[in-house]
Amino acid sequence: MAAKILIVTGDAAESLEVFYPYQRLREEGYEVHIAAPTRKTLQFVVHDFVDGFDTYTEKPGYTWPADLAFGEVDPAEYAALVLPGGRAPEYLRNNPEVQRIVTHFFELDKPVAQICHGPLITLAAGSLTGRRTAAYPALEPDVLAGGAGFEDGEAVVDGVLVSARAWPDHPGWMRAFIEVLRDKAPVD
Repeated sequence: MAAKILIVTGDAAESLEVFYPYQRLREEGYEVHIAAPTRKTLQFVVHDFVDGFDTYTEKPGYTWPADLAFGEVDPAEYAALVLPGGRAPEYLRNNPEVQRIVTHFFELDKPVAQICHGPLITLAAGSLTGRRTAAYPALEPDVLAGGAGFEDGEAVVDGVLVSARAWPDHPGWMRAFIEVLRDKAPVD
């Protein structure tokens, strides 16, 4: 039986930041589940950069069904956790079930991959204190206020935590995460 990886996300998550790790980890042989506030079809978004805009733009993205609700998650069944970005982390970070799930992975030193706005979740759970992380650059003040070190890099590795700035960092981010997984959470 293949090791399982959990993706915690919700509506308005960045499409690429959900689907790239979802497909890449399945390609490696992992069983991947998506957890959301409820079992429903999630509406993801596409963040893109347009000349003349001071920030990214947001357009409707793909839809995808959540495999389970946060309250149904037994984190002990999962070898690793992925936290995509987009706008979902800003409302998920205060969910007590999300904090329960995240805390489990950090307390047991299980691999965690986070990207873009994903660190908003680990910051709210108090799991980044004393760690180094990448994040979407606008989150640097949040990362520093949460007691973590901010690094502007495509694949920042701090123990079993692997982080990146945004979807353009996918190749480096997933390459580094898979190296951690092969060491700490092999497929089977």
